[in-house]
Amino acid sequence: MYDPMVDSSPGCGIEYPSSYWADISTTNETSKPEDDGQLDKDIDVEVAIIGAGYTGLSCALHLAREHNIKAHVFEANQTAWGCSGRNAGFILKSSGRKTYAAMQKQWGEEVMRGIYHEMCAGVETVNGLIGEGINCDQQPAGYIKVAHKPSMLKTLKAQAKLQQQMFGYDVQVLSRQELHQDYMADENAYGAIRYQDGFGLNPLKLAWGYQQLAQAAGVKVHTSTPVSFADTSIKNSRQLITPQGKVTAKKVVIATNGYTPKGLHPIVTNRSLPVLSQIIVTAPLSPAQLAACNFITSNVVMDTRALKYYYRKLPDNRILFGGRGAITGKNANDPAYAQRLMSVLKTSFPALENLTYDYAWSGWICMALDDLPHIYQGEKGSNEENLFYAMGYCGSGVSFSVQAGKRLAEKVAGKAVSNLPLYTQPLPKFPFAPLRRVGQWGYFHYGKIKDKYL
Repeated sequence: MYDPMVDSSPGCGIEYPSSYWADISTTNETSKPEDDGQLDKDIDVEVAIIGAGYTGLSCALHLAREHNIKAHVFEANQTAWGCSGRNAGFILKSSGRKTYAAMQKQWGEEVMRGIYHEMCAGVETVNGLIGEGINCDQQPAGYIKVAHKPSMLKTLKAQAKLQQQMFGYDVQVLSRQELHQDYMADENAYGAIRYQDGFGLNPLKLAWGYQQLAQAAGVKVHTSTPVSFADTSIKNSRQLITPQGKVTAKKVVIATNGYTPKGLHPIVTNRSLPVLSQIIVTAPLSPAQLAACNFITSNVVMDTRALKYYYRKLPDNRILFGGRGAITGKNANDPAYAQRLMSVLKTSFPALENLTYDYAWSGWICMALDDLPHIYQGEKGSNEENLFYAMGYCGSGVSFSVQAGKRLAEKVAGKAVSNLPLYTQPLPKFPFAPLRRVGQWGYFHYGKIKDKYL
C-alpha cells in the first residue's frame, strides 16, 4: 500500500481501493461524475490545487463562487481516492484531538469559543452543500460517545456539563440501561453521552457531490495527474510537473493531508504524521440478529479509549466498525487488523458470534503534533508566500476539512480570516521526525495499557 512516509508519489490513475463505499456508490442512481481527465499540455493558471479530496474541492468551489477565481485541481489518482473516499462518514463538530478545556487553558476563553464556532460552521457548511442536492445517504442525526469502562462515564458526564455551560450544547447523558434499551446493547459500553447534531453518510458520494458543484462553478478537475514541484524558480509563480504537461501557477494550494507524498515541498516536510485507520463492514444483519443486539440506532458511535473504536449501522443493516490499523503501508493489508476489529465487535455484541465481514480496507489520516488542524499561508515576503496548505485534521476532518477549504479560499483571495491559531500558525514540526513511527509504536502500546488499566 502507498506509504506517504516512504513513497515520493501516490501513483497515477490508480482505481479506488476495494471498499464498501467504492462498491455501493456505483449502484442504483449514482455513478462517478465525469472529470476533466489527465492534463495533457502545458497550462498557465491563477491557482493550482493539489488534491481532489474534501479540502481541495471545497477550496476550489469557494474560490469560484465567492471570489470569482477559477482554480484547477490536480489529483494523482481518482477524486477522493485518499481519506475523503475511505473514512467512516462521521459528520461531527470536532476540533481534532485537542479538548476545548485544553484550548481554554492555553489561549483563553475567547480563542476557545472562536475555534468552537469554526467547528460548528464546518457542519453548517457541509449541511448547506448537501442541501443543494447531494445524494450521500445521510442518516438520522445523533452522535453517541460511549464509556468503555465504568470510570469513564464520570469523565463523560463532566465533559457534558462543561459543554453545556460553555456553549449551551444539547448533550444527553445516558445510563448503561438507557443506552442498551433505547439505542443498542453494546456490552462494552457502560453508559454514554449523546449529541443531537452528528450524523453518518456516504463519504465518497459526498466528495463526488462537491466535485459536481465545483465543476458547475467553472472549476477544472484533472485526475490521473500527479504533480511535483519544479526545481527551477519563476518570479511570482510556481511550476508544477505532471506526466504530460507543466503547470505554471501564481498560487499553489497543498490539499493532500494524510496522503502528502514524501518530499513534496519543504513547507510541509516533517509537519505531520500519517496514521492508518482500519475499517471493516460486515455482512448484512438479519432481523433476528438486530433484535438480539437491540440494535435500534443508526447514530454514529465512538468510545472513550485512547485507541478509539467507532461504528455505525449502515442503511442496509451492515455494521461499519473501525479502529487503528498497521503502522506502515507495507503491513496495511495484513488480515490480522481486520480480524482484530471483528473480534472486538463480537465482544460488544456476543449474539453476532457467527457474523463475518464482507469488506476491509484502510486509509491514512493526518495527525498534527499539537492535535489541531492548521490552515496556513507561507510567510509574507518570503519565497513561500504563494504557497498554502490545510492539514492535520487528526481523524476528524469530514466536516471541518470543508470549512478549512473555505478559509483557504479566503487566504488565497487575499481576504482576512479569523485570528485563531488554526489560521495564523503553521503546523509545528515533529522533533526527531525520522523517529515518528517509533513514537507511534510506543503510543500504541501505552494506549493498550491505559485503556485496560488506567
